[in-house]
Amino acid sequence: MVWGKRNTPIAVPMTNERERQTYYGAINLLTKTVHLQERPVGDGTNTVAYLQWCQSLYPDKKLLLLWDGASYHRGQEMQTFLAQENAGLAEADWKITCVPFAPNAPEQNPVEDLWLKGKTYLRKQFAVNKSFAAVKHCFSTFLRTLSFESVKCRWYWPDPQLI
Repeated sequence: MVWGKRNTPIAVPMTNERERQTYYGAINLLTKTVHLQERPVGDGTNTVAYLQWCQSLYPDKKLLLLWDGASYHRGQEMQTFLAQENAGLAEADWKITCVPFAPNAPEQNPVEDLWLKGKTYLRKQFAVNKSFAAVKHCFSTFLRTLSFESVKCRWYWPDPQLI
């Protein structure tokens, strides 16, 4: 809402209205570390690249990803990548396991809480972020330095001592 003269249109200048940023994010349920990566778009190629990056963070470890229903999480590029990574291994030994959330259930996804926390922080910092580049930097810096805790994380990993 804005205040102005009655029956007089108020022009609100908009810049960067077509600029956007896609983020891939994961939370290490043991350390509460956020693994955030910027990508130009959300698609199969960038999803595979993100998973390869996650693998580089945890070499020689098996990854378990709790996955939302994005089409590119289930697409052919992902299927091919997972088949190559897990080729010849028993399911218990897979290098990467992706477990989907129930369809249309963002309330099950702790990463949705992470995005909300980042957006809330941005709203509080609106006065200092004068450009889209500043907004992106503020958002990603905040999330990368965050030790994230959500009750939803304990739904999937109730006891960190189980390792």
